[in-house]
Amino acid sequence: MSIERRAKPLRDDPLHVASVAKAFQVLDAFGHANGALSLAELATLSGLDKSATQRFAHTLWRLGYLDKDERTRRFSLGRRVLDAAFNFLRSNALVERATPALIELRQACGERANLSLHDDTTMIYAIRQQTKREYFAGSLIGRRIPVFCTAGGRAVLSRLPEDDASSILARSDLSPLTGRTICDPTLIMAKVRAAATDGFALAVEETAPGEITVGAAVTDVAGRPVAAVHIAASVADWPPSAFAERFGPLVAEAAWSLSQRL
Repeated sequence: MSIERRAKPLRDDPLHVASVAKAFQVLDAFGHANGALSLAELATLSGLDKSATQRFAHTLWRLGYLDKDERTRRFSLGRRVLDAAFNFLRSNALVERATPALIELRQACGERANLSLHDDTTMIYAIRQQTKREYFAGSLIGRRIPVFCTAGGRAVLSRLPEDDASSILARSDLSPLTGRTICDPTLIMAKVRAAATDGFALAVEETAPGEITVGAAVTDVAGRPVAAVHIAASVADWPPSAFAERFGPLVAEAAWSLSQRL
């Protein structure tokens, strides 16, 4: 969703359908949970009253977007949710064009190659080409990571006017993900400016312990950043300076090549 659409208050939108939004509040509640939810938990996390939650959960269950354990009466996301994700990925032109490029990049560098899509204050992983050393969360598409502390996110910010980048940081939750996450806006903007000069950004253990990443922005025909290409590896294998020197130009070239095809 674009920044412009997020900025418009929904109550001022004459086309806004409140019941549809509430159904998605129920689905979004599972983003705050690690497992199945009771009706009461679902109501609390969705911000709806229990009666409304029951009606929406029942409808979503009948449609296949929620599953319900008949013994415990607890709800979990249904398989139809995966259909929506699949349809997005198969119909997204950037994902289609980036997939073979990411496979080649992974083969060339021998490390994990990813594509993330820019969505306001976050980046969403859409392609994850795995290698030798992986962890569960690092293998999942659809994961959102804050823009401010990722190599790809900072590369995206570096291709925006500085006022726009500062606005994104001002609206971001600058909470640390690890003990090494840089959360000071002044230091973050210094990293963003360095990315603008270098053509790529570097992040060391800022989103996951032991992980080092370089990222470069993919831009559309208007020159606006829409995504980022990442190469990720282990700090046990690479000192930061050597990693940046070896893989920074590779990731920048891959991102530039994809940008020319949009």
